[in-house]
Formats: sequence, C-alpha cells, structure tokens
Amino acid sequence: MRPIRPSALAALALSCTMAMPCLAQSMKPGLWEINNKISSGNGEIEQALAQMQQQMAAMPPAERKSMEEMMARQGVNLSAAGGGMLVKMCVTPEMAARKMVPIQQQGDCTQRHSGMSGNVMKVSFSCSKPPSSGEGQIAFSGDTGYSMKMTVTANTAGKAETMHIDAAGKWMGANCGAIKPIAPPPAR
Repeated sequence: MRPIRPSALAALALSCTMAMPCLAQSMKPGLWEINNKISSGNGEIEQALAQMQQQMAAMPPAERKSMEEMMARQGVNLSAAGGGMLVKMCVTPEMAARKMVPIQQQGDCTQRHSGMSGNVMKVSFSCSKPPSSGEGQIAFSGDTGYSMKMTVTANTAGKAETMHIDAAGKWMGANCGAIKPIAPPPAR
C-alpha cells in the first residue's frame, strides 16, 4: 500500500462524516459525540482507515501530535473509534431550535426526510460537489441521543464507491470547549 499524505488523511477523515442535516424530534445545544462505524462491500474503506491509523502511529512524535491536534480542532479522532471514527460537534442554540441532527455535510447538497414514525425518520441526500448520495434512517433517543444507519455512494477519482455508516450520537454537555460549531445550512 502506498503511504497516505497527512492532508489526504484529514480530508478522508472529514469526508467520512458526511451525512445530512435533518429535522430531529429535539436536540440539546452543546457538545455532541458521534461514533461512526464505516464499512464497504470490498473492504477498501476499512483498509484505508486501518492504514491511516498505522501511518499515524508511525509518524515522528512531533508530526503525529501536529496531525492529531489539527484533527482534534475539527473534532475528529481516528484512534478511539476502533475501525471507525469518533467525531465531536458543537450544536448551537440556533441549530437546536431548528432541530438539526449534529452531523457534518460538505458540498452542494439537497436533502429529503420523511415525517416521524414513532421515533424514526427516513432520510436521503444528493450532493453534486463532491458527487455523492445516500439514504437511511435515524432513530432518536429523546433529545440526548440518536442512532443512524446510512448507505452512501460517493464518486472518488471517477469510481463509484458504496459505504455503510452506522453512527450513534450522544449529547456530552452544554459546553463545547474548543470544538467550534459547524456552519448550519440555510433554512429552507
């Protein structure tokens, strides 16, 4: 396997958290932790995550610390998730009032969601930059937690790749600490 550049590592880490903001039952403002387990049919995603963790471990201490700090400022931790990714996100009172699930989205995207059926909502999204789409469902556990299952197809270097994301989000507290809030998408 060829080595992964630190910039590619960070980009992959952030792109793996891509999903859609949608209306939730209610969400508490503050710090949220999302544990993402990512898998693919061909095992490439799992291999890439394992390779990133190995390369991080093999970096000179100063370089590894710099990379970990850069990722931590964006709320990403690869080493703690055991085959996945742990992401911390800050939900502002505005986002909580709009009932937005604290997950990151990149690019020019459209979202759709069904009404609630009990505590479950079906969701889908389609993005043009980067080209990707997905569908799944979110099950809410009150205003302090949720679980999500998504199937996402993304085009990487002109090749369509499908991955499955199982995520669990939980509210950690009202204070976000050093984690900065993501910019919410415009209200529609």
